[in-house]
Order: sequence, then structure tokens, then C-alpha cells
Amino acid sequence: MKGPLFYSKILLFGEYGIIKDSKGLSIPYNFYKGALKLSEDLTPEAEKSNDSLRRFAEYLDQLQEEENPIVSFDIEQLKEDVAKGMYFDSSIPMGYGVGSSGALVAAIYDKYAHDKITVLENLTREKLLKLKHIFGAMESFFHGKSSGLDPLNSYLSLPILINSKDNIQPTGIPSQTTDGKGAVFLLDSGTTGETAPMIQIFMESMKQEGFRKMLKDQFIKHTDACVEDFLKGDVKSLFGNLKQLSNTVFTNFKPMIPAEFHKLWKHGIDTNDYYLKLCGSGGGGYFLGFTQDIDKARKALEGYKLEVVYNF
Repeated sequence: MKGPLFYSKILLFGEYGIIKDSKGLSIPYNFYKGALKLSEDLTPEAEKSNDSLRRFAEYLDQLQEEENPIVSFDIEQLKEDVAKGMYFDSSIPMGYGVGSSGALVAAIYDKYAHDKITVLENLTREKLLKLKHIFGAMESFFHGKSSGLDPLNSYLSLPILINSKDNIQPTGIPSQTTDGKGAVFLLDSGTTGETAPMIQIFMESMKQEGFRKMLKDQFIKHTDACVEDFLKGDVKSLFGNLKQLSNTVFTNFKPMIPAEFHKLWKHGIDTNDYYLKLCGSGGGGYFLGFTQDIDKARKALEGYKLEVVYNF
């Protein structure tokens, strides 16, 4: 058995902000992918995945036992497949902010959910919100709290525009130009990040009035502007807002940026060679970089691993 492929995702804009109703823009990233597979002879890696699936199946069993469950699964089949050696064969790095658990959730829903909403039907706003709600409940097993966006992106394999918590839609993004010097890239921090502790730090900070004010007046304002600029293809305005956003994150989200990256982050803002922002919850994993000249950025970030995800 080999299930269909589900891809990783990149939240270009909206990390943390979407918890407080900022705009967001999420795109599939086909470089990394995963699929459910069955094998009687499991590698240590596959065994770990199989064990995690066993616990996940128990969790989903409880989820559908709740009063008015939002989703029901063929749990017997799922548990049977897990007992036979099913695992999630994935190239998506875990703890890197590119949606490793999201792709797994999408794969399990696709294979085992009863009355599932399929990608082929007319996806009304209601259906999208229902899917996001289901995926959020499923993915909470991995993170403690989930918006459900990562699995939604993986499941639909379409860019998703988040206007607010209750208003999401598939969207088109400007086509890539192969000869463009501008680029969005992933910068490898070399360490993994844990989502739950980072969200904990954020929630603690939210208790301070000053932090809430900064989030609304600066972080969300610049995030929303970046989403609009990116979709319109207004590069000049986009980079103005990106600089502000990168600076706001650097000043107010220090715990999410590993200490050894502080200098690098600030260097980008000071020279305008590139701007960095969080990719997912931060703390490690990937950071997202934006540059108007990829050669300049590569030179400035020599010795670090860069992966271009989008050219313009």
C-alpha cells in the first residue's frame, strides 16, 4: 500500500498574527512531501512513525467519541493498518516550520475519514472552515493547539489567503519569473524548533498590554500590508513593509530567534541585502528570507544553507 502524496507548506505571512486575526498567506511547497506506506520490515525511523500513528489513532478514537463529534473515522481499519506496520514516509523535516504534522493529518483524513469533504467538490467558505476546524482538532494532538491551516494547505495543495479566522479562501499568487533576481528563500538554522514552548512564550507575552498594542499597531499592520503587496505584485511597497516587519520581530520576538542569528538578522535590516522573518513558530528550524537580489543575499549569508522557494 502506498497512499497519495501530501506536500509541505510555507506560511509566507501570518505566523502568530493569525492567532489574533491578522491576514495570512500560506503556499504549498512541493519540494518536501510524505505518504502513508505499509511495511512489515520497519526501519528505526519508520518504527518511530508507526508508534506515533498508534498514539494518534487512540487520540482520534477519543475525538470521535465526544458529544456531537465534528468528524468520524474508520478507526478499526486505521488501527488494523497501524498494527500491520503503516507509517508516514516523509521527507518533510520535523520541527522546521514547514508542516510535517500537517501533511500527516491530511493523509489520515484523506484515507480514513467518513463523509470527507473532497478537493474536487465546490469548496464553499463553509466547507473550508469546516475542514480547517476538523484539521485543527486533529493536529492539536501534535502541538497542543493548532489553527488547522497546515493540514488544510497540504490537503488542498493550493495557496490559501487568510482574511480573518472565519474568512479563508483559495487564492492565486503572482507567477514566478525564472530569471528574476528577487527571491523568497528558506534559511536553515541548523537546529529544530519546538512549537508548543514558543506558543507558550507568545501567550505569556500577550498578557502584557504593551505587547498586545505592538502586535496590533505594528506586527499585524505590517503583516496585512505584506500580504496585500505580495498578492498585487507590488515589490517596492512589499520590501518597505518587510523591513518594518523584520524589525518588529527582531525587537519583540527575541526568544523565537536563536541568539546566534541575532547579528545576521540585524545585518539584513541594516544593509537591505535581505530581510528575515519567522517561518512557523521560530525557535529553530527554518527562517524565511526575502531579497531583491538573491546573489547579494547568498554572498551576505555565505556558509549558511539557503533554499529558494519562489522567484520574482
